[in-house]
Amino acid sequence: MKGKLYGIGVGPGDPELMTVKAARIVGEADIIITPKTEKKDGSVALDIARPYIQDHTEIVPVVFPMVLDESTQQEGWNEAKQIILSYLEAGKNVVFLTLGDPMFYSTYMYVYRLIENSGFDIETIPGITAFCAIGSHLGYPIVEKEEVLAIVPATAPKEKIDAVLAVADDAVIMKVYKNFDEVQETLMKHNMADDAVMISRVGLPDEQVFRGLDTIPKDTKLNYLSTILAKRKDR
Repeated sequence: MKGKLYGIGVGPGDPELMTVKAARIVGEADIIITPKTEKKDGSVALDIARPYIQDHTEIVPVVFPMVLDESTQQEGWNEAKQIILSYLEAGKNVVFLTLGDPMFYSTYMYVYRLIENSGFDIETIPGITAFCAIGSHLGYPIVEKEEVLAIVPATAPKEKIDAVLAVADDAVIMKVYKNFDEVQETLMKHNMADDAVMISRVGLPDEQVFRGLDTIPKDTKLNYLSTILAKRKDR
C-alpha cells in the first residue's frame, strides 16, 4: 500500500488551538517531517505538535534552504521531495507540520506542488492563522461591515506596501522583523499606527505584545513570528 501525505497547520503557538483532526492525524502518523533551514536547529511547529506525537512516530528534520541562488534552492527542494517520496513509497503515512495554516505563507505549499502529481494521496488540514489568533487574544476586531482588509508581507517592496495601505481600511502585516522601521513609517503615513497592535510569537511562552506602534522605538529587535493588526483611524 502507498502512504499518504498530510499537510497539517498547527496554528500559531498554543497546542490547544490545533484542530481535533490535526491532533488525531499527528497521533497516528508514521513519519513527521519538520522543515528547517541550514542555519537553525529545532522547530516551533514540532514543539506545538509534540503533546500529540506518539512513541511509534519517527521525526525527520528536512532542510529547505532559504537562499537566493535558484540552483541551490532547487537542489534542496528536490532532495526534500525524494526523502518524502521514499517514505510514501514504503507505505508510510507522512505528516508535514507547518505553523499557522498550510496554504497561507507556508513552506508546505512548495512541498504540495512537488508531490501533487506523483500519484500519492494528499490531504491538507487547515490551521488557525496568527492574525486570527491575535484578534481573538486581544479582543481586536480584524475587519467588519464593508471594510476592506489587506494582508501584506512586510518583506514586500516598500512601494507596494504603501500602495496597498493607501486603499485599505484594515491591515494584517506579516513577517515583521527586518524592516519594522519602514513598516512603522508607512502605517504612520496612512494614519494606521495609533491603534495598531503587534504580537511576536503569539501563544508561546515568550509572547510579546505591543500597542500603538507610533510609540515603539525604531531600533526594536523583533522575532520573525511578528504580526501587526492595524486600522485606519479616520474611517
